[in-house]
Amino acid sequence: MPKKTLRVGIVGTGWVSAEHINAWNNNPRAEVVALCSRTKAGAQAKAQELGLDLPCFNKMEKMIQSMDLDAVSLCSPNHLHCEQAVLAAENKLHIAMEKPVALSLKELRAIQRAVKKNRVKTITGFVLRWNPLFQIIRSMLDDNSVGDLFYGEVDYYHGIGPWYKQFSWNVKRNVGGSSLLSAGCHALDGLMWFMGEDVVEVHALSAKSKALEFQPYQYDPCQVTLLKFKNGKIGKVASSIDCKMPYFFNILLLGSSGSIRNNQIWSHKLEGQTDWAKIPTILPDSGDVTHHPFQGEIDEFVSSILRRGKASTGLDWTVKVHEVIYAADKSAKTGKPVKLTR
Repeated sequence: MPKKTLRVGIVGTGWVSAEHINAWNNNPRAEVVALCSRTKAGAQAKAQELGLDLPCFNKMEKMIQSMDLDAVSLCSPNHLHCEQAVLAAENKLHIAMEKPVALSLKELRAIQRAVKKNRVKTITGFVLRWNPLFQIIRSMLDDNSVGDLFYGEVDYYHGIGPWYKQFSWNVKRNVGGSSLLSAGCHALDGLMWFMGEDVVEVHALSAKSKALEFQPYQYDPCQVTLLKFKNGKIGKVASSIDCKMPYFFNILLLGSSGSIRNNQIWSHKLEGQTDWAKIPTILPDSGDVTHHPFQGEIDEFVSSILRRGKASTGLDWTVKVHEVIYAADKSAKTGKPVKLTR
């Protein structure tokens, strides 16, 4: 029988870690029992910030050896996720992973092998899945409110400059990775989820703002990707982390009997409709992690562990999204379409 209470260790104590800690502790079947950071002082500072009295470590291996853990949350910089995920899996720990989980296909396959071999559960931080607007759109699609989708676009616009703590490492190609890996993956995840089909081909282009504050980026922070889905559906994802504008997350879905535009719907099934019908709900309209629904993510993960099910953004799904990202980044580099094979 699974344990009633899951003992969790947090790896990485930056901005997003507080949301993971609070979400785990707010779930009645889980508790955070240890923190690990690059320095022990950093972990202690996070514990003090949140009013917690917990063992703190500067080595993930030491935390695992010292504590009786069931799961970990990986909240560290992107380039550390693969090694840490493999280590966690090899120690039979369930893994909540921040995105991206891997910066290359080689790293992704290493995580797949370790997770499969050790039969641990996973969830990836495509946290907007639990945003109320996302949930409402998914319900409308399931109810066939706009018919069969044939085109979709989901776009991520969020200027990430020196005013963000993550900027210093996010700009590096071997840490941030790309515009999609760093941030736009939220939009790609949403589009693939809404369209309900596998991607079979991508064609991407990228560019970079001339604004001085964005020059440290070692990759193009702006990228547009066209996608062809199975059965002929098409879509587009734009991701810009070098834009000068308020945070904006755009959703447009065209169906055979109507359309969805963010929190608005037009449908021939709504008799007498003369304009867009607005749905009052919470939109994904902030880059602040405190605005994101981590509780929904962690609650689903806890249930998947204790009930022996799979999380909706577990590794099987995550692999599909990352494979599309790698193909899109390759296309942007070569200027040619890239086909995906499975």
